[in-house]
Amino acid sequence: MMIDKRLIGTVSESKKYIAGNVISQWCSLAANITMMTSITKFLSDIYNGTADVKSVAVTAGIAVCAVLIRFICTMCTSRMGYLSSKTVKKTLREKIYKKLLKLGASYNEQVKTSEVVQVAVEGCDQLETYFGAYLPQFFYAMLAPLTLFIYLSFINFPSAIVLLICVPLIPVSIAAVQTWAKKLLSKYWGQYTALGDTFLENLQGLTTLKIYKSDNFKNDEMNAESEKFRKITMKVLTMQLNSITIMDLIAYGGAALGVIMAATQFSKGNVDLAGALLIILLAADFFIPMRQLGSFFHIAMNGMAASDKIFRLLDLPETACTGKTECPENCKTECKDLCFSYDGEREILHNINMVFDAGKFISIVGESGCGKSTIAAILMGRNKGYRGNVTIGGVNLSDISEESLMKKFTYISHQSYLFKGTVRNNLLMGNPDADDEQLWQALERVKLKDFMTNENGLDTYLNEKASNLSGGQCQRLALARALLHNSDVYIFDEATSNIDVESENDIMSEIHEIAKSKTVILISHRLANVVNSDVIYVMDSGKIAGMGTHKELIETDGVYKELWTAQQYLENYGKDGAKV
Repeated sequence: MMIDKRLIGTVSESKKYIAGNVISQWCSLAANITMMTSITKFLSDIYNGTADVKSVAVTAGIAVCAVLIRFICTMCTSRMGYLSSKTVKKTLREKIYKKLLKLGASYNEQVKTSEVVQVAVEGCDQLETYFGAYLPQFFYAMLAPLTLFIYLSFINFPSAIVLLICVPLIPVSIAAVQTWAKKLLSKYWGQYTALGDTFLENLQGLTTLKIYKSDNFKNDEMNAESEKFRKITMKVLTMQLNSITIMDLIAYGGAALGVIMAATQFSKGNVDLAGALLIILLAADFFIPMRQLGSFFHIAMNGMAASDKIFRLLDLPETACTGKTECPENCKTECKDLCFSYDGEREILHNINMVFDAGKFISIVGESGCGKSTIAAILMGRNKGYRGNVTIGGVNLSDISEESLMKKFTYISHQSYLFKGTVRNNLLMGNPDADDEQLWQALERVKLKDFMTNENGLDTYLNEKASNLSGGQCQRLALARALLHNSDVYIFDEATSNIDVESENDIMSEIHEIAKSKTVILISHRLANVVNSDVIYVMDSGKIAGMGTHKELIETDGVYKELWTAQQYLENYGKDGAKV
C-alpha cells in the first residue's frame, strides 16, 4: 500500500534510516510489553495479597528501565526520521538540479520554471513525511500487531486472535479511499502549480501592471485561481477528516472489543487476573501503530502526488545533451534551409540560409519580431526542434555537446543576468581561474574601473539582479564577464538596448575591438551600430531580405535602405536648424 519501489530505489540511502526507525519503535514496544507485564503481575499480587517489598522494588525497577529504554528509542526514532527526510530532500533536489543541467539551456521548452521551483521545494518537503514518518510507520504497523499477537496468544489465544483480525480493518478503510484520494491530490497539485504560475507571472510583471493600471484585472484573475485552489483544498481536507473519523471508529471499537474479550475470558476462567489486565492494557497497542499510519496517509499521498511530478521532470528526454562531439576549433557556422516554430503551427523562420565565417564581424538586422533573436537562441542551443541544418565547423549542432558549445560561444543579451553577491563572484563566472589583475583589466576595458574603485572595488556588493547599478553599468559588467570567458564566438543580442548613450557607445567600441580577433554576431535594431560589419543579414518576416556590406545594401533599394533612411531621419530630426 503506497510503496513506490522506484521512489525508494531513487533514495536508497534512506533504507538504513527507515530500518533503524522501525527497530527503535519495536524496541520501545518490547519495553512497554515488559513493563505492562510486570505491572499487571504486581496488581494481581496485590489483589491476591501476595505482594511484598521485593515485588514493589522489582516492578519499580522494571518500569524505570522500560521508561528509560522507551525514551532512548523515541530519541533514536526521531533521529532516524530526521536523517531519512534530510537524505530524501538532498538526493531529490540534487537529481532535479542535475537533470536541469542535462536538459540544458532549453529546459523551459519542456517544463515551466515555476513548476520546477515548486516540486524542488514544496514537493520534496512533502516527501520528507513519506520517508521520515510514513514508510517507517508502515513497516512498524505490520510488525507491532504480529508481535503483540504472538505474545498475547500465550496469555489467551481467543482474545489475541480477535484483536489481530480487527487490525486489518484500518488499512482496508485506507485502501477504500486511496484511489479517490490519488485522483483528488493529482488535481490539487495541478491547481497548485497553476496558481504558482499565475502568481509568479504577475509578480514579475507587477511594474508593467501598475503602469497600465491592469493590476485590478490581474488581481481578479489570480483571485479566480485562488478560489479554485481553495475549493480543491477543502475537498482534500474533507476527505482527510472523513477517513480519519472512520479509522478512529475502527481503532477505538477494536480496542473496546479487546477489553470485552478480556473480561469475558476472565469471567469464564480462561485467563487469570494478570492476563486479563495485560490484554486490556495492550489492546490499544494493536491499533495505535496502524492508526498512526492512517494519520500520515494523506500527507504521504500528497508526497506521492508530488513525486509523480518530480519523476515526470526526471524522465524528460535530454535532447539538449544528445551530442557528444566536441565543438570544432574552426567555428565557422552555417544555417541551411533553417525553419523554426515555437508552437508547431506558426512558423517563425522560413528557409534561412546564413554563413558566419570565423573571425568575421557579422550583423543581423530587421524590425522587431522578424526572427533575429530566435536565430541566436538556436545557435546557443536554447531552441530545439528546428528543421533544416545548422553546422559548426562542418559538425551538426545537434551532435555537439552543450558544455563544449558554451566554451566556444558566449551570449550577451540586453537582459544578461547578474547574480546577488560581489562583483568579483560575478566576474569569476566568466573565468574561475582569473586573478584580481585580470578582473580589473576587464573592468577597465568596459569603462567600469573608476566607478568600482570609488565603491568597494571587486568586493562591491550587488543586490538581486544588480538592482543597485544602472542599466548601462549592468550591461558593462555583463560584457566584462563575457570578455573573461574569452570564447571564439560572441553573440550580442540587442546588448545595447534600453541603456544610456554613453554606455551604448562604450559597449559598441569594445564590441568592435573584440571583432578584430574573434567572431562577432551582432543582432541590433539600430543600424548605426552595424555599419562596419563584414556582412549584414537583413531579415523581414522570418526571411532573408538581403545581405552584404552596409555600402552594398544602401546602394540597393530594399528593406535595409528603408530602415536606414527612416532611422537617420529620426536621429537627425531637429538638427542643423531643422524645425522640431
